[in-house]
Amino acid sequence: MRIFGPLTLEAPAGRWTCLLGPSGVGKSTALRLLAGLGDEVAFEGGAQAADGLPLTDRVALMAQSDLLMPWLDVLGNVTLGARLRGQRADEARAREVLARVGLTEHAEKKPHALSGGQRQRAALARTLMEDRPVVLLDEPFSALDARTRARMQDLAAELLEGRTVLHVTHDAAEAARLGHRILLMTDAGLQDVTPPEAAPPRPYDAPETLSFQGRLLRLLMETQ
Repeated sequence: MRIFGPLTLEAPAGRWTCLLGPSGVGKSTALRLLAGLGDEVAFEGGAQAADGLPLTDRVALMAQSDLLMPWLDVLGNVTLGARLRGQRADEARAREVLARVGLTEHAEKKPHALSGGQRQRAALARTLMEDRPVVLLDEPFSALDARTRARMQDLAAELLEGRTVLHVTHDAAEAARLGHRILLMTDAGLQDVTPPEAAPPRPYDAPETLSFQGRLLRLLMETQ
C-alpha cells in the first residue's frame, strides 16, 4: 500500500495544465480520481469546479490507449458514450466532429483498418463528442511516432481551445509545447514551473521551447 500526502491541484479554467512527472508517482491516479474512476483508491478529499459545483457529468476522459471497440466502426465508437447512457446518438453531429479531425472517409472503417494516428484522432473525436467543459488526458500521444505526435498535439490544442484541460504526461517536450501551466509532480508534492510566454502549442523547434524542455528534463532528472 502506498500513502500519498496532502495534495492541492488547481487547473485554471479554459487553459491547458500539464501534470508532468516520472512514472509511478501518481499522475494517472490523480486523473482517475478527478474522472470519478478511482474506486480502487482510498481517497479523502474532493474535487469541484470554480463555481463550487462538483465535476460529475462535466468531465471527458481521453486515455493513453485509444480504447476503441474493435467490433464497432469509427462512427459507432465516436457515438458510444450516448449509447451507453441509453440516449439516441446524434449521428449528424458525430460526422461533423469526424470531419474536424479529418476522418470523414474513415467513418465506416473498423479500428484494425486505421493507422495509429487515425485511431488517436478517432479517440479525440469521441472525447469531443462528449462535449464536456473539462477534459482529462492521460498520456494520449505517448505511443505515436514523433511526427504524428506533434501533429496530434497541434490538433488537440486547436480543438480543445477554451476548455479546461488537465494533461498527464511524462514527456518534457510535450509539456513544454502544450502547457499554459506546468505542474511537476514528485513524491514531495507539486511544483509550479513557469512556462515560456508564447501561447501553446509552441513551435517544437523554437529556442524558448527547447530551452524550457531542457529545464523540465533537468528537474525530472533531479527527482530520480
